[in-house]
Amino acid sequence: MKRFYSVLVLTLFSFLFLQAQQPSRPDPQPPVDTYEKFKLGLAGYTFVKFDLDKTLETLQRADVHYLCIKDFHLPFNSSAAQIAAFHEKLRSKGVTGYGVGPIYMKTKGAVDTAFEYAKRVGVKLIVGVPNHELLPYVNEKVKEYDMKYAIHLHGPDIALYPDADDVWEHVKDLDPRMGICLDIGHDTRNGKDPVKDLKKYHSRIFDMHLKDVTGNTKLGYSVEVGRGIINFPAFVKMLRKTGYSGVVSLEHERNMDDPFMGIAESLGYFRGVIRATN
Repeated sequence: MKRFYSVLVLTLFSFLFLQAQQPSRPDPQPPVDTYEKFKLGLAGYTFVKFDLDKTLETLQRADVHYLCIKDFHLPFNSSAAQIAAFHEKLRSKGVTGYGVGPIYMKTKGAVDTAFEYAKRVGVKLIVGVPNHELLPYVNEKVKEYDMKYAIHLHGPDIALYPDADDVWEHVKDLDPRMGICLDIGHDTRNGKDPVKDLKKYHSRIFDMHLKDVTGNTKLGYSVEVGRGIINFPAFVKMLRKTGYSGVVSLEHERNMDDPFMGIAESLGYFRGVIRATN
């Protein structure tokens, strides 16, 4: 028995000695996007089939801290108490709701609702899709509420605002707080170059939707970032060159019943590009 205990003590000592010789495992490092002027976020539409808890769990696991709020997570008629509880839940996961939308606006009443909603939520950015005839009214609301308004472009799928050139033509003579949500996937699908459009219109780009697509026509469809045709090294370099300081929000639109692997792959690829282009 004495021999047994001697062997046990020697074995334990050897184990502890070897453990002490092993280099300590480094703590996880902050994601590379935290060193950029722009911030990496997620567009709420990505989670159209999931509740807020699952959404925030995903952001937390992905180390993403910015969310563009959709009304299916925080309805337009939410009370002050519901809005406060919503923000508290976001804070508990280290997430900031930085804007609301996209919100489609076909009447003046819808415009009024959107601006009052954004004010009560406490954000200074609306991502919107107003009918053309409503633009003068939206412009006045931007002045009244002192908010930025980013028109979301939709590629060739709908007639309203197919690309950045089109949005620019509609806002260039309006208040400088009227601008663009540059969806780089839809811009590409309408035959445009989102890197060149970022360069041309950066002063009026207030939000971005990050995605990749398979082609530069209507036949192109959304895929995980890095699997399509968009030149992401050039895109990241242009973000830096233009000094864009808003949010680049991943809007993942593939396998939306189970988007989580695609979200992880897309964020990982984009962060890899950020590191590789430093």
